[in-house]
Amino acid sequence: MTSTEHDELRDQIGPYVLGALTSPERVRLEAHVATCPACAAEVRVLRTTADALAWSVQAQEPPADIRQRLLKSVAGSSALHRSEQRYGRLPWLAVAASVVMAAGLGLYSLQLRQRVLALEQQLRDAFVLVEEGERRTAQARLVAANAERELAVLAAPDVAHVDLKGQASAPQASARALWSRSRGLLLAVSNLPAPPAGRTYQLWVLSGRAAPISNGWVFKTDATGGTTTLFTTPATLPVPTAMAVTIEPEGGTSAPTGAMYLVGSLN
Repeated sequence: MTSTEHDELRDQIGPYVLGALTSPERVRLEAHVATCPACAAEVRVLRTTADALAWSVQAQEPPADIRQRLLKSVAGSSALHRSEQRYGRLPWLAVAASVVMAAGLGLYSLQLRQRVLALEQQLRDAFVLVEEGERRTAQARLVAANAERELAVLAAPDVAHVDLKGQASAPQASARALWSRSRGLLLAVSNLPAPPAGRTYQLWVLSGRAAPISNGWVFKTDATGGTTTLFTTPATLPVPTAMAVTIEPEGGTSAPTGAMYLVGSLN
């Protein structure tokens, strides 16, 4: 059901409580109320208000001529006269109560709708806060998980250290790489210049006479030229003798093509 259809049905609640709907309209609204807690609650409230209004009006005796004309136009038979004689002022109480109730229900329905809209907005705001809290919680968990992995590399019994120094392209840059065959490779760099658009930094492992190895180890730096990145390394990675950082096309390459920015040997 669309929001427009829902609003159209909710507009019929007042006439429904007053018994002013046609039979098809009443059946359609009752089917909706059976599945909509908000509209069901509005029906209960309006019915309670209608009952209270019906008994809150003081009975008034109308002028005799007006009373007789109204009885003749509505009744059209002697049955209504007998009912009037039997019940006295009760029909006039119902007429007065209906007038007051119609006005009161219209105002109350407007106030209730405004209140429902305000509550719906508060509920949407609460959902936004919950989603934001969940996002921050997930982000904090990710940061904690990364920190735990980095600490695991630092504490690994087989950890090896490589200090990298800035080359001609970045003489002020420096880095330290910590590698554990079982826990990965942790790289911390500082003072690297921002790479040009479409370029990225890539880390390479050098081992004896083998070609430089890089398993997609690309990274970007922050505004200060630094970053700390944890890379996963294959179990078959040869023991490094040195490491280097070059600048390559975005996404990295299978072999170094750009200038060397950092180079260091195994300690």
